[in-house]
Amino acid sequence: MPKGQLKKPNHDKVPGKHAVNNKPLTEESGASERASSSQRDTEGQRDEGNMANLDVILRELREFRQENGEQLRDIREDINKTNNRIDEAEERIAEAEARLESVEGAVSELLKLQTHMEARLTDQEGRSRRENIRIHGVCEGAEENLPSVISFVETLLKENLELPPSSDLKIERAHRALGTKPPADAPPRSIVVKFASHRTKEEIIKTAWQKRGFVYKERKVNLDHDYSPEVLKNAKNMWRQNGRYPNLRLGGGGNQGYGGKGFAGKGVQAPGDVGGDDQAAELEHSFPGETPASRTGFKEKLEIFRRSERL
Repeated sequence: MPKGQLKKPNHDKVPGKHAVNNKPLTEESGASERASSSQRDTEGQRDEGNMANLDVILRELREFRQENGEQLRDIREDINKTNNRIDEAEERIAEAEARLESVEGAVSELLKLQTHMEARLTDQEGRSRRENIRIHGVCEGAEENLPSVISFVETLLKENLELPPSSDLKIERAHRALGTKPPADAPPRSIVVKFASHRTKEEIIKTAWQKRGFVYKERKVNLDHDYSPEVLKNAKNMWRQNGRYPNLRLGGGGNQGYGGKGFAGKGVQAPGDVGGDDQAAELEHSFPGETPASRTGFKEKLEIFRRSERL
């Protein structure tokens, strides 16, 4: 071999260092490629899973939106129905209030008419009692020995008022006051006497009051007008307020009783133990549910109703 010529290495014959290390490099690169491929597959699968999840979420969102839309439509319909019912209720309440006002006005007018009619009725009742007197203090059963109560009353008045035996008292009817017979220890019922002549009745009561009554069978007997229950109620209220009875009238425009200056201005006054008190007590005892005070319940209820409406 010439001196300056170099000898080429024979790699086939003598394996070199690089030839020895080539196989490990190839294995590492393959493993890296496989790892990267596996990573890519995993990432692809993850991306596919994410896309599937997004599709599910979008589908659920669409379903949720659809359900919400249907629910909102139902809510709107319910609100509209409620508003319509409220409008209808307001109209009906307004109509009811208008009717209530008209009814209250009508009731107020009816109360005025009732008050007027009660006054007229009291006046008419008083006028119908003008020829009547009540005899208080005659014991129960005293009239049983005579044919009738009229005969008993005629005898009683003529003997005790010193009337002429031949005088005609013109008594049309006479009877005990209505109601159950009281016990023996209770005050007796009064005797109601109706005269045919108003003049005769006035003379009888004038004479009785001048004598301030009389005694019959050891009992004090007094005569008085036959007052209506309403007049007795007013007299009783005046007694409670002032301690004395007012000048009573048989009716709203009827004749005057004998309190005060008395009969025809002659100074004839009623005895102190005569008057509406006995008659009122007898009325309340005999008819506890028929007194005029029991007719005021409707007015009181109406006043309570009006006060509650103002609150």
